[in-house]
Amino acid sequence: MTQRAELATVRDRLAVDGLVTEYAVAVDDGDWEAYRGLFTPDGRADHRSAGGIEGSARAVAGWLAESLGSFSVRQHLIVNRRVRFGIREQDTGDTARVQADYVNPMGRAGRNGASAVPDFVCGGRCAFAMLRTDDGWRLSEVVVREKWRRPPDRRAAPVID
Repeated sequence: MTQRAELATVRDRLAVDGLVTEYAVAVDDGDWEAYRGLFTPDGRADHRSAGGIEGSARAVAGWLAESLGSFSVRQHLIVNRRVRFGIREQDTGDTARVQADYVNPMGRAGRNGASAVPDFVCGGRCAFAMLRTDDGWRLSEVVVREKWRRPPDRRAAPVID
């Protein structure tokens, strides 16, 4: 591999990683316009394993806005990112797949303006399919596979010193 090709791979890796981060930030901030802008025109998302829907980015953004609206605190922590480029047959490197684990604590607004403490936590793995476009890397598909959840009102065990 030439130095120029290696540099291009590093740039793509950073761009793809940044796209995953922008996805998490858009969901956490409730910026549904930015969320939709991360996808290709025919991009889709699948949240069925978490009790959600599968559909176009626009439809899923609407569902997320409604279902996450009561949580004033949202924080998707996306880790263990595994990136693969050129996964399609005869691909020239214009596609990527990322698998990443996530932990997502969420909480409702505290009383009298107090900070909200997360009372719902879930985790799992996301599979991101990406396509290089004239506007940069975009999501063509996101599949969320929730593996576990701790619902509200389930008390954690006390910490023992």
